[in-house]
Amino acid sequence: MRKELTFTELDTETAELLPARETLFFNKYNWAGISATNSSLAVNAGSHFSVAHSAALQAISVNQS
Repeated sequence: MRKELTFTELDTETAELLPARETLFFNKYNWAGISATNSSLAVNAGSHFSVAHSAALQAISVNQS
């Protein structure tokens, strides 16, 4: 359940603007290396009328320079 904010709590909140888009680029290029993998394995060999279940593992890596 969410707690309601009072006006005093709301007045203490701050926000900061992001720099201009041109400032975020280095020599007009913004590089991000993204790697994502999903892997899952289920084996059901040599048995009739059976069910094999599998859970998937997921990993995502983002490197930005």
